[in-house]
Amino acid sequence: MATLKLIFGFALFAALALVGLKVIPPYFANYEFEDSIKTEALQATYSTRTEDDIRETVIKQARNYDIALTPKQVKVSRVGGFGSGSLNIEADYSVPIELPGYSTTLEFHPSTKNKGVY
Repeated sequence: MATLKLIFGFALFAALALVGLKVIPPYFANYEFEDSIKTEALQATYSTRTEDDIRETVIKQARNYDIALTPKQVKVSRVGGFGSGSLNIEADYSVPIELPGYSTTLEFHPSTKNKGVY
């Protein structure tokens, strides 16, 4: 009976490790990507770059974290003037997760808004 419990314990540990190896990297990549778009919003609020330029920069940053985005998935909106208005960046994407006998899709919606000081 003790051997059966030991085998069951190792199997449970292996299953949890497999799930962790599949699920944790997309959440970590989303965390890093969200931090990078916050930095981008902070810098772009005070620059004269267009919304399309900001969108392209966000898509390039997403590639650094193995996140595939299209221009339709990234929304950039500027209200007011440069430095005196606000800048809003939103991205919506999903990551498929394949596990033995189960598959799911993780949905992510990173966004940020930065207001100018003037």
